[in-house]
Amino acid sequence: MTAPAFFDTNVLVYADDAASPRKQDRAIQLIANHQKSGQIVVSLQVIQEYFAAATRKLGIDAELAQRKVQILARGRVIRFEPNDVIAAIELHRLTRISFWDALIVHAARLAGAAVIYSEDFQHDCLIGGMRIANPFLSA
Repeated sequence: MTAPAFFDTNVLVYADDAASPRKQDRAIQLIANHQKSGQIVVSLQVIQEYFAAATRKLGIDAELAQRKVQILARGRVIRFEPNDVIAAIELHRLTRISFWDALIVHAARLAGAAVIYSEDFQHDCLIGGMRIANPFLSA
């Protein structure tokens, strides 16, 4: 079995973004493949950000966005303890990435993820030992 993959908020949002059909198709495919194999990981931060972005930026009905959050919540969701916040602050200080991005990287490390899918980081770089992949480069 392959290692889990951590999904950043933007990938989840693109799955609902009909204004970007190529990215939408890619996001749907990636999410479905990882859900099917039980290898999708998100954090509590990500599902909160997803709900806010989907309802505010995409105008998705709150009930529909809530259903998607409920589906994601049935999978693996990383939740933090105070020491995890401190570890993310340390990662932020060492790498100069934003604190919010450091929380994402730290959550992926906690999950033992092989990759973070996101378009918010530089593709194919390592941050805090985590490999970043932008799934939309060819989309």
